[in-house]
Amino acid sequence: MATVGPVSSPGTTPESLAKIKVGIVDDDPLVRSALGLMLGGQADIEVVGEATDGQEALALVRTSAPDVVLMDIRMPRINGLEATRRLMSEPQKPRVIVLTTFGADEYVVDALAAGADGFLLKDTPPPEIVSAIRAVAAGEPILSPKATRTLITRLRAEPTGERAAAAGRRLEALTEREHEVALAVGRGLSNAEIAKELYLSIPTVKAHVSRLFDKLGATNRVQIAITVHDAGLV
Repeated sequence: MATVGPVSSPGTTPESLAKIKVGIVDDDPLVRSALGLMLGGQADIEVVGEATDGQEALALVRTSAPDVVLMDIRMPRINGLEATRRLMSEPQKPRVIVLTTFGADEYVVDALAAGADGFLLKDTPPPEIVSAIRAVAAGEPILSPKATRTLITRLRAEPTGERAAAAGRRLEALTEREHEVALAVGRGLSNAEIAKELYLSIPTVKAHVSRLFDKLGATNRVQIAITVHDAGLV
């Protein structure tokens, strides 16, 4: 599992990559404006729309199809957590980064359980927000250092017998290879690292991860990791 930091690949630059379409969802116009100005200066990022609450966010995704949505939590009508849950049911669901001023433990866990691929505080430095967008667009979950500590604390807590048993039952449905990939995801390995460790191609790893989403009822890698940890396997 990645934390916020620079994201780049050898031989590539932001200018050589396809533009990442981003939607901004926040009820504060100053926040939307600041994020828009910051992202507007990136050669590989395009802001395709803004929304003032979760209900507008659903419409934004259906009309503009952003790759990544920056989602506030506390908003009128539909809050960011509920909007994220609903977006995960969309035919073309985006990646979601929850960007909030609230770092409370329950928000971190709830956001990830809802299907968010990232959790950042709004005081995160702009370059790190940009790096997080690029990473999430590439399929890597991103958590702020505080959110990472919160999740680690949650995973280290002794799972209840019921939760551990439920996680174990879900994992029993996996093939041997899928089980190996799930354990690797639970250890925080990237697709490239899993491919190297299990002697697989990266496309094959991606295919296995996609099947894990279906079989485990997960919408992102963090949820796979939580299932593995709940089962006591990592």
